[in-house]
Amino acid sequence: MRVFLGVTGASGAPYAQGILRALVDAGAEVGLCASAAGVEVLATELYGDATLPRDEVLGRFVAGAGDGVQVYGTSEWSSPYASGSAKVDAYVICPCSMSTVGTLAAGAMANLIHRAASVALKERRKLVLVPRETPLSSIHLRGLATLHEAGAVILFGAPGFYHAPKTIDDLVDFVVARCLDQLGIDNSLVERWGAER
Repeated sequence: MRVFLGVTGASGAPYAQGILRALVDAGAEVGLCASAAGVEVLATELYGDATLPRDEVLGRFVAGAGDGVQVYGTSEWSSPYASGSAKVDAYVICPCSMSTVGTLAAGAMANLIHRAASVALKERRKLVLVPRETPLSSIHLRGLATLHEAGAVILFGAPGFYHAPKTIDDLVDFVVARCLDQLGIDNSLVERWGAER
């Protein structure tokens, strides 16, 4: 399976980390692209230092992933994820900033993350957006509705509590599991509703 993972400047780095690890564990080939704000979010939320250099942040983020992850710059238009002619199974933007939502909803493309998502929409491929903004303005809601109508799955970084989480990792796993379900990747991160306890 070949998956594009875009990381943008919204809070939710632990979700992105969980998704990346799960994709690698499932044997997926992952193309990773993080915006400048996305790198800052990773640095702040995962490593506690927003001033870390981009290469160090991304190096830590993909550490242990082996050859399964290829990191792309935001201007690498020669990336296979920038064209509909390349075979890509799914695209995830996590976290997905409202700036990214607005750009995509307008049909604009300022970087590889925008272009990859645009390719997913035009080719009718699976696109999962994981926003984590609250509260939402009417502008945000219209942008999200536009993307939903265009075929994207809007999967908020909003964990449930019916699985009786005990740790922050349990809350993160809830969102990661829902994302993996959308990608068709089997997982047992969270007990299924109705399963015997």
